[in-house]
Amino acid sequence: MVPFDVPAFYQEWATHSGGVFDAAAGVGSDTLADIRLAYRKFFQDNFPAPGGVDFVAVNAGGVAAEYATPTDAITGRHLIYLHGGAYLVGDPQSYRGLVGNLAVRLRAHVLVPDYRLAPEAVFPAAVDGVVTAYRWLLEQGTAPQNVVFAGDSAGGAMAVSALVAARDQGLAMPAASIAISPWANLEHTGATMRTLDGIDPSVNRAGLRRAADLVLGSAPQNTPLASPVYADTRGLPPVLIQIGGHEVMLSDAIRLATKLAEDAVPTRLDIAPEMGHVWHLLAGLLPAADKAVADAVAFAEQHLAPA
Repeated sequence: MVPFDVPAFYQEWATHSGGVFDAAAGVGSDTLADIRLAYRKFFQDNFPAPGGVDFVAVNAGGVAAEYATPTDAITGRHLIYLHGGAYLVGDPQSYRGLVGNLAVRLRAHVLVPDYRLAPEAVFPAAVDGVVTAYRWLLEQGTAPQNVVFAGDSAGGAMAVSALVAARDQGLAMPAASIAISPWANLEHTGATMRTLDGIDPSVNRAGLRRAADLVLGSAPQNTPLASPVYADTRGLPPVLIQIGGHEVMLSDAIRLATKLAEDAVPTRLDIAPEMGHVWHLLAGLLPAADKAVADAVAFAEQHLAPA
């Protein structure tokens, strides 16, 4: 069996991401739509949906979303998954591979909000959409103790910030949340933004800063719901943070874990040596990715109501 070429994958992903950051700042909506379709195709070609999972489009209280349901789903068990893409690209269709994998392993219905993207919809549009979708799920009769949040990159940050917003709106908290490679500080002040810039195979500080400018609009970089390292996280459910040891976001993920712990939120921080951004995507191809996904599923099962 030929080993999966991880560096080549990350190089191709970085090429797609870098093009998005540059293009979103200076091209028309038609061209940006083409870029997003190409980004979706890249993910679908590399991470196809597994068998045994049904994907259905739904309207989650006015927010477009997709439901992924495995054949043996446990009744009432839900995962809300928040896709990455720097708030600029990505959609539920792109993430059917990882989402389907999680659905099968957790035996859960997975709701993936298709939250609005920048630059057409700047902060806090994405957070608002996620909270709306969660409110809708609760209104369908889903018990919050049967719900886990998870997300990667921008979605990893929202796995915390959207819960802060939901708490402030009086919504019941879910059982737990999982933040994968969270983009948790749009000031990009963590030490590894410099020390691992160029070592991180997937993203770099310059690209992230361009993306943040597009996403924030007039909001400051340290706005708590955009940069949850500054948020009041008291009252949130247990949080698992998973971050790769080669990620420029490493220091800010550690800072997020510290903030959660200081706010008395049960917090677990897992650092995977030498891994790049959202290495979970490589489950089935890379042992470290298989372990990370298995750890995330075990964390969710630990906090969900018994089947």
